[in-house]
Amino acid sequence: TTTAEQNRLRKLYTALRAQELPHQAAVRQVLARILIAPAFLYRGEQPGPGPKAAPVNNWELATRLSYFLWSSAPDDQLRALAETGQLQQLQVLVAQMKRMMTDDRIRRLATEFGAQYLHVRDLETLDEKSERHFPTFPSLRGAMQEESVRFFIDLFQNNRSALSLLDADHTFVNGPLAQHYGMSGISAESLQWRRVDGIRAIGRGGVLGFSSTLARQSGASRTSPILRGNWVSEVLLGEKLPRPPKDVPVLPDEPPQGLTERQLIQRHSNDQACARCHQRIDPFGFALEGFDAIGRFRSQDESGLKINTTSKLPDGTEIDGIEGLRQYLLESRREDFLRQFCRKLTGYALGRSVQLSDRPLIDEMIVQLKANRYHINHAIEMIVCSPQFRELRGRDL
Repeated sequence: TTTAEQNRLRKLYTALRAQELPHQAAVRQVLARILIAPAFLYRGEQPGPGPKAAPVNNWELATRLSYFLWSSAPDDQLRALAETGQLQQLQVLVAQMKRMMTDDRIRRLATEFGAQYLHVRDLETLDEKSERHFPTFPSLRGAMQEESVRFFIDLFQNNRSALSLLDADHTFVNGPLAQHYGMSGISAESLQWRRVDGIRAIGRGGVLGFSSTLARQSGASRTSPILRGNWVSEVLLGEKLPRPPKDVPVLPDEPPQGLTERQLIQRHSNDQACARCHQRIDPFGFALEGFDAIGRFRSQDESGLKINTTSKLPDGTEIDGIEGLRQYLLESRREDFLRQFCRKLTGYALGRSVQLSDRPLIDEMIVQLKANRYHINHAIEMIVCSPQFRELRGRDL
């Protein structure tokens, strides 16, 4: 605190005592004043005196790095480097970034960035599923979200490829989630978390096969190719879709007798007001129809009708199931996927929306990822060393 701030607090205490407030009550009021002060509640940064960008000071840089990677205040080592000014040296800054990436506190980045990036941050409290249709969901939703978080922890701590978000052949499960996935050799009673390899062989792998994403992008009692397709389009590929018309009819909670979910959607999509968007998103969702509304593998729907996971994309590409969708994203849309991931990571790190002026940074992040086998540390290092991260815009004069 500055001397001026200390003097203001002393004056407040003196004024309260002059009002015959007891010492303890006056001290509580002073503490309350500190706790609601903007400087206590927010991360404040002081812009330079001129219109040009200027480097943030040592403490601000330490705070930016710590809140990016750990969602918390700097630790002793960061503070010591800030105090001596060494943190401003790029090699020191990068070394600290790598140290922090291997620390257990990286779980906060996995939760606050990873789970939000996938739109599953609130899954463990989701109560929109029909208990009649899915009685096991309440006991599994926490584990579903934890799988996503542990996957991102592993991604960051072990500097894995960004493409493993799509093509990973491993995941993390406990006993109940393993049973949910139909995995053998793991007791359903075991609450111990473990890494499981070879999951592509059972139709999983990467974020497309997480029960968290599949359940979150489904309805209360049925799957939703529309929600899942829109999630692939907007969240993974960064496409911008127009808002649906106001008079779009609401689909029933369950398909009518004799219709599959896919057939219900196709009937709905024949409406000319809806057709344009559905042609772009529905094929992605149809490819994931091999999973029910809480992410279990299925070959038939609830009515016993056979599931069809084949679809034809707007560009004419034919895909079948999760594997076909994965290969399409990796081979035909890799650049779009990487760009969207880098955009989201950059926006999170900077604490603001990505702007046009950030495009060169994102372009270079993609170049560095391609040149380094897509290892995630290269993208994070590019952000941390960027002018956007290390500088603050000046005042507009």
